[in-house]
Amino acid sequence: MSNKFRDRTQAGQILAQEVQQYIHKANINHQNILVLALPRGGVPVAFPVAKTLDVPLDICIVRKLGVPGHKELAMGAIAAHGVIILNHDVIETLAISQETIDLVAAEELQELSRRDHAYRGDKPPINVHQKTVILIDDGIATGSTIRAAITILKQQQPDKIIIATPIAPPDVCQQLQLEVDDVICLQTPEPMSAIGLWYDDFTQTTDDQVRELLTGSW
Repeated sequence: MSNKFRDRTQAGQILAQEVQQYIHKANINHQNILVLALPRGGVPVAFPVAKTLDVPLDICIVRKLGVPGHKELAMGAIAAHGVIILNHDVIETLAISQETIDLVAAEELQELSRRDHAYRGDKPPINVHQKTVILIDDGIATGSTIRAAITILKQQQPDKIIIATPIAPPDVCQQLQLEVDDVICLQTPEPMSAIGLWYDDFTQTTDDQVRELLTGSW
């Protein structure tokens, strides 16, 4: 039986040790590493990782496309510049129309723009070109949100993309291994159910907390 994490900060501290060992074994140059978090929940997990490695922390803003009436169930995800990743299994199973997808995508694109300004202000994103990017979220369920982040990052031609997360299903980890350079995952329970069930405290991270953690890194 897998153990629960106390909260995102503790999960990040444990993940930081795993990532540090990985970086050491892989002999990756610290000066070439960036930690990117998916807001909001990924930021408090990523903060201890960036601090432990003593590398920059930034955000990669991606929005889940939740099924209307079942927001936690992802039918896809959207990232900057209109990058959309769809979860066709969910869409076909629930017979979700293109009109519904377009409507939800338009709403989430607005929220994505709002968050980008709220968290970053006028500060430009960190340049990931030829960098080793460690991409972090507080957990991965279907993988559609992190895939949207991967797609947007690959357009900027980093040297490597390494996914690091406290928890994800084994099959999703295996699929993601084919899309990035490596996946570091602390726990891979089967079945996994909702990510929040694996945390004692899964209180929603606020915009203010995200800003505070980012300010502490910049």
